[in-house]
Amino acid sequence: MRPLPALAQPADQPIALDEIVVSPTGVPTPAREIASSVTVITAREIEQQQRRTLPQALATVPGLNIVQIGGPGGQTSVFMRGTNSNHVKVLIDGIEANDPSTPNRSFDFGSMLTDDIERIEVLRGPQSGLYGANALGGVISITTRRGEGPPRMTGRVEAGSHGTFNQAAGFGGGDDRFNYAFNVAHMRTEATDSVPSNLIPPGVRVTPNAYDNYTYSGRVGFALTDTLSLNWAGRYTDGQFQSTYDSGFPGRPTPYRALQNYAQTFTRGEVVWDPLGGRFVNRFGVSYSNQDRSNRSPNAFGILGRPTENLGERSKVDWRGDLELAKGHMLVMGLQYERERLDTAALTGSNGNKAAFLEYQGNIADRFFLAANIRRDDDDSYGGHTTYRVAPAFLVPGSETKLKASYGTGFKAPTLSELFSDSRPAFNFFGNPNLKPEESRGWDIGFEQPLFDRRLQFGATWFENDIENLIVTNAARNSYANVGKAQTKGVEAFAALELSPEFKIRADYTFTLAKDEIARQELLRRPRHKASLTATWMPMEKLTLSATLLYVGPWVDGNRDFSVPRLRAKDATLVNLAAEYKATERVTIFGRIDNLFDKSWENPVGFLVPGFGAFGGVKVALGG
Repeated sequence: MRPLPALAQPADQPIALDEIVVSPTGVPTPAREIASSVTVITAREIEQQQRRTLPQALATVPGLNIVQIGGPGGQTSVFMRGTNSNHVKVLIDGIEANDPSTPNRSFDFGSMLTDDIERIEVLRGPQSGLYGANALGGVISITTRRGEGPPRMTGRVEAGSHGTFNQAAGFGGGDDRFNYAFNVAHMRTEATDSVPSNLIPPGVRVTPNAYDNYTYSGRVGFALTDTLSLNWAGRYTDGQFQSTYDSGFPGRPTPYRALQNYAQTFTRGEVVWDPLGGRFVNRFGVSYSNQDRSNRSPNAFGILGRPTENLGERSKVDWRGDLELAKGHMLVMGLQYERERLDTAALTGSNGNKAAFLEYQGNIADRFFLAANIRRDDDDSYGGHTTYRVAPAFLVPGSETKLKASYGTGFKAPTLSELFSDSRPAFNFFGNPNLKPEESRGWDIGFEQPLFDRRLQFGATWFENDIENLIVTNAARNSYANVGKAQTKGVEAFAALELSPEFKIRADYTFTLAKDEIARQELLRRPRHKASLTATWMPMEKLTLSATLLYVGPWVDGNRDFSVPRLRAKDATLVNLAAEYKATERVTIFGRIDNLFDKSWENPVGFLVPGFGAFGGVKVALGG
């Protein structure tokens, strides 16, 4: 009997750099055959470096700039290859996580914990040919753990700086017929300083930020027969973030804190029908997401006002078929219908979209590889839109050099807020139902070179993106218009060295130039230079040490309240250390230091990253 197909995007085992990736084509494919630029972060890497939140896990990925306001739990944006933060599509177990209730439909990365994550794939470049709207910059696909083997229970307790106290527990197992995995995680920080001292008014004592997050998740799979399986995944997060409140304009930090509460629900059910022994696998899925945010601001006496509510919902039904035409040749096809809705004080509205896509994936003589897709979206508000992507790769005989290239198009649909919002007469600002989608054309070309039986690997990729019809505030500042135009270009380079099975090191470098083609100036929060160095060492069988160095170069930003719209932000180098010791077969002791040299750095300007932090705890595993 074949193992159960995993939900939406099957990928259950940690992978090496050259083994299996899923997101570039939608089906598991050896990375040596993929032309697209993709970075994989495994559960083991997250565990070794003790990255507790999604922004921490993504910090060193090439091509990304992470901006988090106010430390853990603060609103977090990801800029990929210089595109806007709302040009990144985020999937959690195949469920689109971008929030329909935000004005630009972006995903807040700061709300997600990592305890149940099995792998993260960061796919760069326009990907709308397979994934549809919101994928101009790329896709971040997150897969949670799937139960396997005998029943196993795990637990973790951790405490440390900034008033941190975290706990997590999990239970899972499975065989060829039935698998299950359930997790609960709690993260709390009570004292994260985020306001630079030079911004605090004389005589004012600012209260540090605080964050509290409970996340519950689960996955279940059941094989009814050899050809029919059922899968389900669900995730619920209940969070609260208290942050320093600024009053007036220009803003002045006060002793009081604003309060944001949020509740997020993501769930997907799936029927997998495999009538031809793996040659034609069909997936019929239903997904639902609900993201409810509430914001409260204090008055002059510190009393919180009435909440401002924002609710975003998305429902989706889809079918995907993976048809093997012949050995090494596959067609992936699909149909989708989704509907998103928002409910805010200014607007209640909904919108639907129908889509169909087709992809060919080929392997010729195990040397030439091609992935090509095309997709048609038909939106209720703006009509039809066609996108595509072509990505060939070639392995040079003898040297095994991989030559790769890709060209693709992308688009971002106008949000419900941009189309229909109406805040008259209070602010005399309203939506524009005639907006067109933002559009991009992007290409890249590069190489990857393995040496010494793949113990040394290095490569580089040059990329360019041209984006048109960017949605911006119009000249009268009372609505939106398609007048923006931008170009981003740069290079991503890496080198990975395995000196021995016990010692591995990897370096990444990204150069990005992102410009507003209308204003002829650099886009905000896109550093030209980013570099990272990560090393892992096992000096003995029971001890694992890891170190990460991250350098982010200067960039252009506004100040804390954008009363100064453009200024030069400083660069920074951060160093993190982590260690874990397997005391017994069941018990592991761990500890880490974040921001080793207590670097005072503002990212974004006006908001400090957390200073020096020391953390430690214990993990216990039973069963298995």
